Amino acid sequence: MILFARRAFTLARTEIAALAAFAVIALCAATFADLAEDSREADDQGFDLAVLHALHPYADDPARPLGPPWAGIVAADITSLGSTALLVLFALMAVGLLLMLQKRLSALLLVVGLAGGLALSEGLKAVFERARPPVEFQSVHTLNASFPSGHALLSAVFYLSLGVMLTRAFPRRRLKAYVMGMAIVMTLLVGLSRIYLGAHWATDVFAGWSVGAAWAMALWLVSYAVARRQRRHHAVLQDQAAPEARDEVSAPA
Repeated sequence: MILFARRAFTLARTEIAALAAFAVIALCAATFADLAEDSREADDQGFDLAVLHALHPYADDPARPLGPPWAGIVAADITSLGSTALLVLFALMAVGLLLMLQKRLSALLLVVGLAGGLALSEGLKAVFERARPPVEFQSVHTLNASFPSGHALLSAVFYLSLGVMLTRAFPRRRLKAYVMGMAIVMTLLVGLSRIYLGAHWATDVFAGWSVGAAWAMALWLVSYAVARRQRRHHAVLQDQAAPEARDEVSAPA
């Protein structure tokens, strides 16, 4: 038992990141399942309606969100950062950067991740076919079904995946924390803008975040497992160590 406990402790310590990723996936899956069940119940929209009316309190102009007029313009600019067109453009630029950093595996997984996220978004919308908030509350033009939010889902997939992958390019913890912090902020801002503009129910966005975060963590686990295997076999398709990290290791004490 003592030997088993030591091995379990060693495994948990060395694989803490992988265990945390599994925990995030499990939590996100449970959250999405709960939200999906509620979305099918017409009588369970009390929270969504309360949020919608709190953010759109003007009876003479329901489409105008709470706050000064410029707030809606800023929110519309932010929400575009989660659109498919811009995310594809950002992905092309990110893939180019990752390839220059010799992060071939990360570049491939980023493309697969965004394509898979788009398929998940469209597939889940087709399954649930939830109606969006009333048109008079919408400050932006919308398409297709409401659940889950495609902007929230795709921004979570792209920004979180890119953040995790770019942390490997920086040897310093401060830089890693900054990159991941910005990825989380971007994900949150895009999702919140959809609620603020009346384009989605609040639970649509929560569901989108859940699916997107779970998919991003699954991609990271695949990247982690494949990278370990390929390093053993010296495969071509793998992420090379950052130059700064190699310099620090090779520098004399």
